[in-house]
This record gives sequence, C-alpha cells and structure tokens, in this order.
Amino acid sequence: MSAQVHVPSLLTRAGTATVLTLAAVGGSVIAPGSAAEAQAVARSAKALNIAASKKGSPYRYGATGPHRFDCSGLTMYAFKRVGKKLPRTAQQQYNKTRHISASQRRRGDLVFFHWGRSVYHVGIYAGRGRIWHSPKTGAVVRLEKIWTRSVWYGRVR
Repeated sequence: MSAQVHVPSLLTRAGTATVLTLAAVGGSVIAPGSAAEAQAVARSAKALNIAASKKGSPYRYGATGPHRFDCSGLTMYAFKRVGKKLPRTAQQQYNKTRHISASQRRRGDLVFFHWGRSVYHVGIYAGRGRIWHSPKTGAVVRLEKIWTRSVWYGRVR
C-alpha cells in the first residue's frame, strides 16, 4: 500500500507537524498532529533494526541478550535499546501494548501468537507478513513468515 503525497499541499492542509511526522517515519503518512504516534513508529522501526542485527543469535530459555535470547527477551532487549521498557514475558508485553488490528500494523509493532486467550510467543513485525523472532530451543534469531492467523498485534507506547 503506497500513497503519493504532495508535500506543499500537505503543508497547507495539515501544517508543519505533519511534515515533521512524515519525515520522522521515513515517508509514511501518519494522522495529522500525531507527533507521539510518529515517535512510537520511529522508535519501533529502530527496535526492529536492533532485533534484525541479532540474526543468528542462539535461543536460550529465559535469556535477554545480548548474545542469546528467548522470544520475549529479544523484544525486551530491542526496545530497551531505544529507551522503552517492556515487561519480561510475551503475555505481559501484550498486556502493556496498545492493541491494534492487522490493518493498522506497521514495521516494528509486536506480533503476539496466542492459543485462546493465552499469549505464548512474540516477535517484531518486519513487513510483508514476516517477523524477527527467537523461536525455540535449537534455533536462532531469524526472519520468518507468520505461520498462523492466531496472532494479535500491539504497538509499544
């Protein structure tokens, strides 16, 4: 989904704050006057890059980095590096985020895998239906397609 935006008309209609928002998120259009949202999106994009930089790091249950991770340890580590504190477990992280629909998801949002009402896994949305995550014992941090529809999305505030 790509939209062309004419910057001068954008300035006229929405003001400078929107253009700054536009610049902060690398060309994505965010609702006018939503500087806090733009900061959250920019921070999440940085966290995504930090998670991606850990590609190949081994999974270890309970590990929070910097060399080994479990799923929520990776998300916690990535967001801590951009100044946002997340709780320790995937369920607690879900409870702490602003819940969003699949159509609202952006790169850097968290993807929560659930069974019924229980969250059992978390990754960072990378776009195109993929996540960066630390999946299980014997595996490493990697980019992978989302394999189920039983997911919820959350944005770190």
